[in-house]
Amino acid sequence: MTSPATHAISVNPANGEVLSSLPWASAAQVNQAIALADSGYRLWRQKTVAERADALRAVGAVLRRHADEMALMITREVGKPIAQARGEVAKSAALFDWYAEHGPVMLSTEATMVENNNAVIEYRPMGPILAIMPWNFPLWQVVRGAVPILLAGNSYLLKHAPNVMGSAALIGKIFNEAGIPEGVFGWVNATNDGVSQAINDVRIAAVTLTGSMRAGKAIGAQSGAALKKCVLELGGSDPFIVLNDADLELAVPAAVTGRYQNTGQVCAASKRFIVEAGVAEAFTQKFIAATEALKMGSPEDEQNYLGPMARYDLRDELHYQVQATLAEGATLLLGGEKISGAGNYYTPTVLGNVTPEMTAFRQEMFGPVAAITIARDADHALALANDSEFGLSATVFTGSEQEAQRFASELEVGGVFINGYSASDARVAFGGVKKSGFGRELSHFGLHEFCNVQTVWKNRR
Repeated sequence: MTSPATHAISVNPANGEVLSSLPWASAAQVNQAIALADSGYRLWRQKTVAERADALRAVGAVLRRHADEMALMITREVGKPIAQARGEVAKSAALFDWYAEHGPVMLSTEATMVENNNAVIEYRPMGPILAIMPWNFPLWQVVRGAVPILLAGNSYLLKHAPNVMGSAALIGKIFNEAGIPEGVFGWVNATNDGVSQAINDVRIAAVTLTGSMRAGKAIGAQSGAALKKCVLELGGSDPFIVLNDADLELAVPAAVTGRYQNTGQVCAASKRFIVEAGVAEAFTQKFIAATEALKMGSPEDEQNYLGPMARYDLRDELHYQVQATLAEGATLLLGGEKISGAGNYYTPTVLGNVTPEMTAFRQEMFGPVAAITIARDADHALALANDSEFGLSATVFTGSEQEAQRFASELEVGGVFINGYSASDARVAFGGVKKSGFGRELSHFGLHEFCNVQTVWKNRR
């Protein structure tokens, strides 16, 4: 019999079935993984950018061949509805193609303002990069960091969430099948002590983490003590702002998708719905009706939009936050219940009359719960949106382009989405400010994050 003390255990959140267990890596095994990443880096960095791009394009092609297997693995380990899991796989495969096509230009020699072009910028690799990744997008979260990191000439060592070891193994299999040299992409089932060991190993050049604020504080502190760069993406409590002139026929479907995709377990999901008073009642009624229409059940059933939450402890924590918010004076408009029986199901929930001092406003609600707050006017809506320790992204629905631009300039977030819910895309930077972390993924910003930006100055007098 295995236990979480000795093994990482993957459990199907829809029925409680144990899918797999894997012993935690010993210190010697962590050291071996680092050694492989280091040797892989020294081989990989010698390849041209064009060669690396071609190799990564080949990985994307192999991923497409394993698309059904990968999607089903995600669904069974995380509880993500199968249609959404397929979407994650397709989006991830497209990322390989995009960076293979556009990345080499971003890594080319860059001119400076120095006369006669005697000084240029070169983008060099740094070394093995340790990546600590979460469970909610077990493929996308990995490849959106790994592809630019690898294209730049680094190697990538993955420490994945312990409940998605099957996904980690399948991703590794896909890289191997595509012919990527050993050690260039690797993964290790490390404990917290193993992660600390890796961060403090001289061979690890830098660290990237997607996870909780608590994890970010720990990894950021350790990386800083080791004088190593880190990129932290720590989630948020993203506002979805609806002004009086918003088109509710567009805003409501976007709000429902923005809140409940992946059963609400998205770092950049809309979580705080800040609605101007003039449309608050109409928006709330339409939002509740649309939420009630969502089908919940087995994530392997094509008809279901909502599945179980990934772990029972996360469901318990979410329910505690809902109950705390109600005790603080909010109104339960829909849901608010753990569903009995097998699986970690939680009813899609809407909380009304939420005010800034309440739990659902102040904390990240990582599950299918929406909190609605009424704003007196547009300025009040802006102030409420910024009244958060998080700053990942924000959505604004308005019919005024001028007002939209004003909000974009004053919102304290890494991404603003006007008349559309927040999302990530290879073509644009993704990341946050305040306690949502620092650094950027995707686009040329993500590609350059883990480069040695080297100045080469010829004949300096």
